[in-house]
Amino acid sequence: MPRRSAGILLYRLADDGSPTVLLGHMGGPFWTRREAGAWTIPKGEYGPGETAEHAARREFHEELGLPAPPGKLLPLGEIRQAGGKTVTAWALRGDLDPADTVPGTFTLEWPRGSGTFREFPELDRVAWFPPDRAAKLIVTGQRTFLTRLTELLATPPG
Repeated sequence: MPRRSAGILLYRLADDGSPTVLLGHMGGPFWTRREAGAWTIPKGEYGPGETAEHAARREFHEELGLPAPPGKLLPLGEIRQAGGKTVTAWALRGDLDPADTVPGTFTLEWPRGSGTFREFPELDRVAWFPPDRAAKLIVTGQRTFLTRLTELLATPPG
């Protein structure tokens, strides 16, 4: 069965109308010393019994420990990441303080082959970035979502 994930790209607008987006730095030992390509939108996998939109809202809450802010989800479409996973995302205008997040955790054998299992945060840092900075940090396959958000915000309503 193909792996599918869904997520929400939260954004806010400054007084001058310029956007910033919320990204999370992936937790665990593999990502500790990495910056470029180690940030992601809050997202996660879902199965056939769940809609992508429901999964996106659930995963936002699971990964950040906070519910997604209220508001209309704007579709950003799908992308296929290098590992073959298909990711569906929505943009959502809202705000939250990264200091208020309480990331979910996962268990991993570490060091690999040691028989010792440790718990790591799914996201070890959460921060706001302007889209140009976010594009240098986000997982390569997810850059398309930043481009689509920028285009969406540049399109006059109507």
